[in-house]
This record gives sequence, C-alpha cells and structure tokens, in this order.
Amino acid sequence: MRFGVITFPGSNCDYDCYWALKNILSQEVEFIWHKQERVDDFDCLILPGGFSYGDYLRTGAIAKYSPVMKGVRRFAQKGGLVLGICNGFQILQEAGLLPGVMLQNESLRFICKYVYLRVENAQTPFTRGCQKGEVLKIPIAHAAGNFFVERPTLQKLRRENRIVLRYCDGEGRVTKTSNPNGAVDNIAAVINDNGNVLGMMPHPERCVEPLLGSTDGRKIFQSIIGSRDEER
Repeated sequence: MRFGVITFPGSNCDYDCYWALKNILSQEVEFIWHKQERVDDFDCLILPGGFSYGDYLRTGAIAKYSPVMKGVRRFAQKGGLVLGICNGFQILQEAGLLPGVMLQNESLRFICKYVYLRVENAQTPFTRGCQKGEVLKIPIAHAAGNFFVERPTLQKLRRENRIVLRYCDGEGRVTKTSNPNGAVDNIAAVINDNGNVLGMMPHPERCVEPLLGSTDGRKIFQSIIGSRDEER
C-alpha cells in the first residue's frame, strides 16, 4: 500500500508517521510537500500533527489554502482514504471535509498525555481491525482539541454512526472525568458521510512500539492496510 504524508510549514509529526509506516509496518510511503497538487498516485493520504503555519488565525485556517489541499479534496471525492491526525484533523475541518470546529481545551492548557479511547464504530477503513467497544491507549498532544458541533450536527453524527472514537476511562466508561479537553459528547474522532475521511485528535503514530508505552496505534494503520487489501 502506498501512503503519502503531507508536510506543511510547521508540521512536526510527519516523520513520526513516516517512521511508523516505513519501519514498523513495512509500507511504501513518501512525503508530499504542501505545494504539490498531484496526489493521485497514493492509496492513503495522511495529514499529520503539528502547527501548520504556526497556527496563526486558527488551527488549520491557513493550511486549507495550500495547493496540496486541492488535490486532497479531489482525492477524497474519488473515495481515496484520508487520515487527519491532530492538526491534520483541524485542517480537514477548516477545508470542509469534516464537520465541527476545534475550540481551546477547557483547561486553556496544552495537554500531552496518554488517554483511553473507546471504539464506537469498528466498521470504518480506519478501525476495522478493532472490536466495537474495545479500549485503546493512545496519546494526545494539543491545546485546541475541544471538538464542537451544534446539536443538530451532533444528532446527525450519532444517527449515522460517524462518531468513531470517544474518550473514556480504562474500563471503557465514557465520563466527564475521562474527557481531557471538554469535547462535546467525549468525541475524539469522526468520519465523513462517505466513510473515507477520518479525523482524530489522538496520535496513533506515537504508540506503535512497546518502548513508547503502547502499540495500540498500530491498529489504526493496520486497519487501513487491511481495508485496501480487501478491496484488491
């Protein structure tokens, strides 16, 4: 499977994604500079975490105008798999490819720690290697991860089973105290209506080796690889 990892000015998790895919999962992967528009030669595009354009104006607000985003939109419209991680999630929201906005964390502080996530939808290309209700241990690192949508949109996400991951405790209980940033309905990841674009605030690329404290991040990438293999 061929992955493309997009690098924006200010990206800082692009090499982490590259390492995880190339050296841990033995996949073909290339960097894509933000000025490149053609992205058709890939099976999956990853928008990594970081601080694209220094997070000026709003997180992801400037990156959505990068030339590469024209290619990302076309790629997504054709059914290509797109994964936005942290800042990548924020960029996809600004670009209109995913719903909602990211507000500042309720604590108004940058949070960097492991959290627990409950798999709400295991039928997506990004989670089909998981079980519904399974608890994953994956780290977060953000100052603006407070996912928000208006109630009609939230109801639509629930109705269409588009909430993919929720913050929970180690036993899988979705509680206020297990919500690290104030996200509405404890939402950590959502998918688009066509099921091929996922945004998640936690960083799966940061937990693919035992030395890092968890290998649960592999399940996200292995799900993507498995979904493409099934199509073939």
